[in-house]
Amino acid sequence: MTLTSKKPMLAVLSGETRTPPPVWLMRQAGRYLDEYREVRSRAKNFIDFCFSPDLAAEVTLQPIRRFGFDAAILFADILLIPIALGRKVWFVTGEGPKLEPFDPLAFETLTPERAREVLAPVGETLRRVAPELPEETTLIGFAGAPWTVATYMVEGGGSKDRFSARVAAWQHPEAFDGMLDRIADATAEYLVMQAEAGAEVLKIFDSWAEGLPEPLFERVVIRPTKRIVDKVRAAGMTVPIIGFPRGAGAFYARYARETGVTAVALDTGMDPAWAQSMLPEGMPVQGHLDPAALRAGGAALRSETQRLLDSWSGRPHIFNLGHGITPDVPVAHVHELLACIRERA
Repeated sequence: MTLTSKKPMLAVLSGETRTPPPVWLMRQAGRYLDEYREVRSRAKNFIDFCFSPDLAAEVTLQPIRRFGFDAAILFADILLIPIALGRKVWFVTGEGPKLEPFDPLAFETLTPERAREVLAPVGETLRRVAPELPEETTLIGFAGAPWTVATYMVEGGGSKDRFSARVAAWQHPEAFDGMLDRIADATAEYLVMQAEAGAEVLKIFDSWAEGLPEPLFERVVIRPTKRIVDKVRAAGMTVPIIGFPRGAGAFYARYARETGVTAVALDTGMDPAWAQSMLPEGMPVQGHLDPAALRAGGAALRSETQRLLDSWSGRPHIFNLGHGITPDVPVAHVHELLACIRERA
């Protein structure tokens, strides 16, 4: 039996079609689980939680024990990269992440060469998780894409439309692109470290790719993502890479063709018929159930799950959400989702 046949997710990422498809959920280790909240209470803050291998490994494994998902995703955060670049990051309860706003004109002060040293605890988390997983379960590492990370750095946290970051990208293109390159270089080093520590798949989250005009999308999404993929491959890492440019719309097709990713994760708003016709033939896709349907449960959840299973029949497909699971989702709804998917066997 080959490795990929033992691991359904790796089989799909190598181009196989599986019925039922492998399934995991973004944010599957999270506040909807009582056991997660108990472990989270042991850390003094969220950053310390991410940098504590014992705690991070435990919450990575929790949804595998409870649900038997086909993949475990490393518990960490996309905003660990700014810390590696020498920036201060903290989380405020009820408000989310906060950073000291960064001026892209100062991009040369960023320190990508520190990535391995600063983020070493994340590698240790992966090394602790890998031997604890069932042999059929795939281990996923991840990082934020440069554009998404840059928006948090420039804005000093989250914002609705990333307006200040977009202004900076237009106003100071050379400096902004220099900042993106430094983020990309640190991210590539981080992902290589994750692969060396046991990650069998890598995922790049571009959570704020929505609403960009074509020239910016090419500059700040496609170009730096390709830089990461090229550097990971140049380092000898052959693991599959999933790209998630959330909200990219029609630009998904260019992203899939030009970045070098193995597969694309689709967001909730993506039309499967359009994607089937526009994405490269045979490219694996991941997604893209509405998290609100999971929260609703019942007939709506079953109907939407069946629609997506039918839509992606015949193409390599990994079932997931179109965005992360929300903290108010009843655990029973996750079991209901899995039963609906697995009854297709």
